Amino acid sequence: MFVEIYLGVGIVELNFQQMLFEFFGGLGIFLYGIKFMGDGLQKSAGERLRDVLDRFTTNPVMGVLAGLIVTVLVQSSSATTVITVGLVSAGFLTLRQAIGVIMGANIGTTITAFIIGIDVGEFALPIIALGSILLFFFKNKKIHNVGQIVFGFGALFYGLELMSGGMKPLRSLESFHELTVELSSNPILGVLIGTLFTVIVQSSSATIGILQGLHAESLINLDGALPVLFGDNIGTTITAILAAIGTTVAAKRAAATHVLFNLIGTTIFLILLSPFTYVIEMIRDSLGLNPEMTIAFAHGIFNTTNTLIQLPFVAGLAIVVSKLIPGEDAIIDYKAQHLDPVFIEQSPSIALGQAKEEVLRMGKFALKGLEETNQFLKTKNTKHSSSAYHLEEAINNLDRKITDYLVDLATSSLSEHESEEHSMLIDTVRDIERIGDHFENILELVEYQQANKVKITDSAMGDLETMFSLTAKTVEEALQSLDQKNLEAATDVVKKENEIDSMERTIRKQHILRMNEGQCTGQAGIVFVDIISNLERIGDHAVNIAEYVLGDQK
Repeated sequence: MFVEIYLGVGIVELNFQQMLFEFFGGLGIFLYGIKFMGDGLQKSAGERLRDVLDRFTTNPVMGVLAGLIVTVLVQSSSATTVITVGLVSAGFLTLRQAIGVIMGANIGTTITAFIIGIDVGEFALPIIALGSILLFFFKNKKIHNVGQIVFGFGALFYGLELMSGGMKPLRSLESFHELTVELSSNPILGVLIGTLFTVIVQSSSATIGILQGLHAESLINLDGALPVLFGDNIGTTITAILAAIGTTVAAKRAAATHVLFNLIGTTIFLILLSPFTYVIEMIRDSLGLNPEMTIAFAHGIFNTTNTLIQLPFVAGLAIVVSKLIPGEDAIIDYKAQHLDPVFIEQSPSIALGQAKEEVLRMGKFALKGLEETNQFLKTKNTKHSSSAYHLEEAINNLDRKITDYLVDLATSSLSEHESEEHSMLIDTVRDIERIGDHFENILELVEYQQANKVKITDSAMGDLETMFSLTAKTVEEALQSLDQKNLEAATDVVKKENEIDSMERTIRKQHILRMNEGQCTGQAGIVFVDIISNLERIGDHAVNIAEYVLGDQK
């Protein structure tokens, strides 16, 4: 589709189809390159992002550092904020810790703009070729990850080259020139355009890359580009908002903090737009920066200064969002609370008692996860599955922490009775961790049921509810027997587990009858039988805990 435009010096033909194809095709390749490179970086880093956030979020300043590191690893502030919202939802991070991480993510995302500022576009295709060779001709996992990074890096620049080529003809359009003049004189319009475009694309890296291309082609001057840059930072908060939908109050507050942080920063910099523009121009002229790197520096200075301004007011931000989004926090502190390494050397018996307290906490998480799984089965509300998955992650975390603590404790001088209790705790940790695995299996079965529209009859659901209830009571009593060394409770657990085994056989037969009568489909039969099998195995692990107690008493 060609359009002829008269510019006073002749007729210029514009191929709008080619422009659109190059721009949107380039945008797609750019987004894929960013994601592919980020995935490669994440794999190379060992995919231990949660551990980074866990270790470096002791205070807001360390939280900023953690957010920066993780964002550099995944090349996406949106990914970091989504991870952070998830961790806050589970109670893994407090709101104040999350605010620091979100601030750091805003700084970390500027790295992409600096990468784009390095003018290596003409080498994009050879870089892609090198990445392809590493991906397809080497089987070593580390080389494969490096190949993924290199390929993504090349795709990023190739996408930018295509977008830049698609935007070049715009300089011939008088209406586009009028828009850029309007952006220069009306900064609010620039902020709105930047926000809207980033909300649509859901990647501030992409929209800032486009902005760098427009500025490089002299399609937008610095006065017009900076407000759009501010809007890009507001628009990127949409991902955190979407991630917080249907989650806990704390997670919604974390997402709201991301929005508030960027809105406050944009307001400050709009007020100081003239001096900020002067500073960027001065840096550009003194360092001899190209247009892309000029935007990168503006992006970096904006986010870094915004963080420095607001970092002292983290507590205030937390109070504001708590007022804006009222409600009770459902916090699950997944970090170990009782495992003080000092006791291992000074008093092994106290250390053993501390380990037991942590095992009981882990058991409560397992019981709560089982209850949330049952609620998900009954209501199909994803807030219950989300809570259960987070609880399972907390169980896995405590499994590692408690096991490491008990291994260290094994080197201490323990009495014969303490050694027996030490062994019992190690075995109990393993059983509780397996209970978490089994309710996770049930969650996946219910998700399969939803995805494939598998209908389970009311009669079958009644059987599942009865077995869930009995299993939960058995686990609860097993933990009670461990806590109180209650011989009567432990004996009752063994009886209940026999009931579970008998119930599993009975309702399995009843379900086969329903299938034979055509009341249930084969798919429903598979889901039903697998759920009761997992419940029966949870009962087995509960009785293991009770038998440890019985053996210890004997």
